Amino acid sequence: MNKSLEVLTTELVIGGMTCAACAAQIERSLRSFDGVTVTVNYATEQATVTHPAHLDPATLVAEVERAGYTAELRHATRCEEEPLRGLEERLIISASCAAGVFAPAVIPALGVPGWEWVALALTLPIVAYGAWPFHRARTLVSLGILASFGWSLWNLSFAVTAAITLIALTGAYLEARAKRHTGTALRALYDLGPKDATLLRNGEVIHVPADRVTVGDAFLVHPGEKIATDGVVIEGHSAVDASGLTGESIPMEVGAGDRVVGATVNAGGRLMVRATRVGHDSRLAQITRLAEAAQSGKTEVQRLADRVSAIAVPVVLSIAAATLVAWLGLGAPAPDGIGAAIAVLIIACPAALGLAVPTALRAGTGRGAQLGILVKGADTLERARRIDTIVLNKTGTVTEGRMRLASVIAAEGESREEILALAGAVERASEHPIARAIDEAGGSVLPVEEFAALPGRGVEGWVAGKWVLAGRRELLVERWGELPDSLEKALAEAVGTVIVVGWDGLARGVLVIADSVKPTSARAIRNLKALGLSPLLLTGDRASVATRVAAEVGVNFVLAGLLPEGKVEAIRALQRQGRVVAMVGDGVNDAAALAQADLGIATSTDRAIEASDLTLVRGDLRVASDAIRLSRRILTTIRGNLFWAFAYNLVALPLAATGLLSPVVAAATMALSGILVVANSLRLRRFR
Repeated sequence: MNKSLEVLTTELVIGGMTCAACAAQIERSLRSFDGVTVTVNYATEQATVTHPAHLDPATLVAEVERAGYTAELRHATRCEEEPLRGLEERLIISASCAAGVFAPAVIPALGVPGWEWVALALTLPIVAYGAWPFHRARTLVSLGILASFGWSLWNLSFAVTAAITLIALTGAYLEARAKRHTGTALRALYDLGPKDATLLRNGEVIHVPADRVTVGDAFLVHPGEKIATDGVVIEGHSAVDASGLTGESIPMEVGAGDRVVGATVNAGGRLMVRATRVGHDSRLAQITRLAEAAQSGKTEVQRLADRVSAIAVPVVLSIAAATLVAWLGLGAPAPDGIGAAIAVLIIACPAALGLAVPTALRAGTGRGAQLGILVKGADTLERARRIDTIVLNKTGTVTEGRMRLASVIAAEGESREEILALAGAVERASEHPIARAIDEAGGSVLPVEEFAALPGRGVEGWVAGKWVLAGRRELLVERWGELPDSLEKALAEAVGTVIVVGWDGLARGVLVIADSVKPTSARAIRNLKALGLSPLLLTGDRASVATRVAAEVGVNFVLAGLLPEGKVEAIRALQRQGRVVAMVGDGVNDAAALAQADLGIATSTDRAIEASDLTLVRGDLRVASDAIRLSRRILTTIRGNLFWAFAYNLVALPLAATGLLSPVVAAATMALSGILVVANSLRLRRFR
């Protein structure tokens, strides 16, 4: 590829931001390069930059630094303690100096002539060092502090300046501490990864770091140890605790042939596992990437808040200037007019507005990741609020998806054993649950050549010199004509999913496959109905099977016998009726329907996850209702935060302009507003 046309994505860790206006300034700076798109998230302190390959990431870092902030390339983990320690040091030094400034008010004996020069010496480090984060990034607070200091130099009274700075700095420190807690869940995901692995190579046991495991390696997992990476059990039997990764509290029994996921804990006997996915391809890495993407995205309301924050500085400066002119024009004393103008500057700092959306996203999506609920993007929340219909795929979503062979019905003159052996051979190459059931029941070792999968219809291939076809009745009728009467009768009477098997131009038999409803599905349907959603069962299976399953779980509407394109059209038909549709599915056949739905919810395969908006790490349908509840709760929290942030400014600005709030009270109110917004977002960490 021409490197000039290649596009890369670079993620930066940003330091020094103190409000949404800082994020907007960094975005403007980076967009000055041709071909660059960027999103800067104030709460997560990260920038996601898409840029031409010829643009060196070091150039992006330099541009951020030129704008007055710090930047470095993001690694898998990062320390959020350093900026907090910096604020803590500034707060301690400022508090110590402020104690000296306030001392004469507490101990009158210290109010000796010339003490004001001592107060000036103590105030200088407060204004220069303690308030430096505001000077660098929070324009309105900085101007308020500097204006107050200028007036203090005039009248040699520094207590107000020290108080404003100390209160604002205390608020920034508490806000940073609270904001750090919103990322606890994501840091917990980083920490889930195992550190070591015990490999078996050439008969020797080797202890290596987990990140050195490669695909195909065999490794041991002793009781109590974390599984090093995704793989398949090749020896042993145990229970695996996945609660840290999926929120599932009950350990899952595994044995030879079962898949296991890295970072889960072996809670029983010794296992030998062969690695199938490592590093960035592992399930833990996939979950972490989705969680990060959700936290760095922006909703429409976030974009609105950013636009408001971007114009806040010039608007507030105008209001402050108008306030001073009005006071002086009305003949008020200069100290009163200056105090009102300073209060306007400080109280209107848009810190709460900038925190309103990203802190709620960070806390909520992080909590979701802990519970096995992954939100792909911030705009998913808007769609989750509007859905009124939820379409459920049957196999693997409502039912166990662990098919078993119930019966084999042979046409006259045919052998049941041959039917099962040939069907098992051709089905072995397919990943569909029905195919696995046939393969496992047949135990065929016959090789298959020229295999082809016909999505939603069946499979075919050469086996033992015969062209074998296995699939839906319609497929064999289309290829070879009508079925024998005995097989038609078997199809009509079968209770379960039926597969017609034939070779060399004739249908030879019918396989009946049974699936059981998950014990949690009926409860899940009740939960979805309680959210005001209308559930609908959608399947490629026969109507008789689908109707039985629907009746068992409490779904009143069924669409059966659908091919993958039929599922897509069914969703389109609902959308044409004005419905806002969510789709829950778990297979390759569901990927197109998930993409068509207003809200796609995937419960298993990578292909389905790629097409979805919400991912349920474990296949319990009850989690679907939890995912929708969580999405709605996050959006409600965002709206509450924004209401407070806007309302605070609407009420506080007039009070400050009219002199009803002193600069000191304005500083306290400004600090409190940001803390309240973050505290409200932190409530999402208690979501159950």
